[in-house]
Amino acid sequence: FVSEDSKEPIYYQIEMQVKTLIVSGQLASGTLLPSIRALSSDLKCSVITTRRAYQNLENGGFIKTVQGKGTFVRELNNQAQSEIKEEVVYTALAKAVEEAELMGCTLEEIRVVFEKVIKDHMDKERE
Repeated sequence: FVSEDSKEPIYYQIEMQVKTLIVSGQLASGTLLPSIRALSSDLKCSVITTRRAYQNLENGGFIKTVQGKGTFVRELNNQAQSEIKEEVVYTALAKAVEEAELMGCTLEEIRVVFEKVIKDHMDKERE
């Protein structure tokens, strides 16, 4: 799912979502990805946008293209997985802070809400 309303460019949204799926294990090493044309059609965005996302993912070592066969998920080492996990979480939290500030929240108010979210999540895990 990509959002044209997001401040993030569509190619970046695609990149981050694919990275998240890879790091979380939802896209295993060796998984065949949709072609650039198929993905751009599914997401209703341009082929150029999707190609840019795939090129960035390939340059970053997340995917590899095999001529005549398709584009596949590469195996990531543990350090790369940790770095990407941190990048994805950081990006999500930074966006949440930005949204809260737009609503007029102070950093202290945001911290209090964040701590409540963490506490509620920990309580759910204990159940």
